[in-house]
Amino acid sequence: MSSHKPPLHADTLLAHGGGGFDAATGAVVPPIPVATTFVRDENYALISDGHLYSRDDNDLFRKTENLLATLENGAGSRLFSSGMAAVAAVARVVKPGGTLMAQSGIYWGTTLFLREHCARNNIALVECDASDLATFSDELAITKPDLVWLEVPSNPYLKVADIEKAAALCKTAGALLAVDATAATPLILKPLTLGADLVMHSATKALNGHSDLLGGVITARDAKSEAWDLIKAERKMAGAVMGSFEAWLLLRGLRTLSLRVERMNANAQALADHLETHSKIEKVLYPGLPGHTDHTVAKAQMAGGYGSLMSVQTKGGKEEALKVTGALKLFQRATSLGGTESLIEHRRSIEGETSGIPGNLLRLSLGIEHIDDLIADFDAALKTI
Repeated sequence: MSSHKPPLHADTLLAHGGGGFDAATGAVVPPIPVATTFVRDENYALISDGHLYSRDDNDLFRKTENLLATLENGAGSRLFSSGMAAVAAVARVVKPGGTLMAQSGIYWGTTLFLREHCARNNIALVECDASDLATFSDELAITKPDLVWLEVPSNPYLKVADIEKAAALCKTAGALLAVDATAATPLILKPLTLGADLVMHSATKALNGHSDLLGGVITARDAKSEAWDLIKAERKMAGAVMGSFEAWLLLRGLRTLSLRVERMNANAQALADHLETHSKIEKVLYPGLPGHTDHTVAKAQMAGGYGSLMSVQTKGGKEEALKVTGALKLFQRATSLGGTESLIEHRRSIEGETSGIPGNLLRLSLGIEHIDDLIADFDAALKTI
């Protein structure tokens, strides 16, 4: 009889914060390490292997990173001080004179950073619609990028690129594929199992889930790749590290991730279904709807839901959309996603009048409130237009 134990379900791993009690004390909650440096003995050997300086040597980092790598089916993870710090670390894999291809219509902060970073460092930046596989394939063949950056689902248009097919094309072209899967979480989407080389999350969002820390994480499929070595060095030497208290908050938030994701996804699907036929709504952008352009792809590569992020376009224009946001009582008018509270954002007001974002587009992040209350809040607000 085999003594091999089957791996624990992700829900169980999360509930236990990546594994049991603290070995040193028996505490069921890990301590917050505060030391920045570690002593050596009389022969100048480290008292404890792997404990030299806290920028990289932090047991709480390692515990949290191991849990995240397991969730992603990855070879290793690294925590960063913010989601944008993680984006920057991946972008710096491309050397001056190289080419980076990024999906168009994604999170504005990422787009703006990539444009400015590439312009400063003599890196060619190509932006294309990655959800259009024919266009993506043509651009890939022409530009021959060193790195391809996808966002699945995309923010705020909720487009869903086919990661498996994109990964096959990237491999043929010799390009690394990195995927920002923040809006999905590792419980819904695992880009590394679909062939991506790197996956990034803003841990500020659903991974933490309580809108009280900044953080990012990158996970690699191959622990021996040159890109992963560069990213690890970037975290260590550039110092874009998360604080110990923030890592503790992140691990605490991860303990309830499966429960929060289940409720948030259910709320998003129910609200999308409700608003799709509402007389005051022009369009609902949510991959869980059968009529969504990328629904078939989303259904094939996402498990257990389609994420808690969605966008709606109201009838009318900017004025009508802002009336709706102003009338909402439960949905809070704030910029972020993935928290326990439901948020709404008028994207054009954030990105500017020249951004190309439709004036009637509202981006919603569904929280864990009761769905009846969320629907009632939105219905009441829509009566103002």
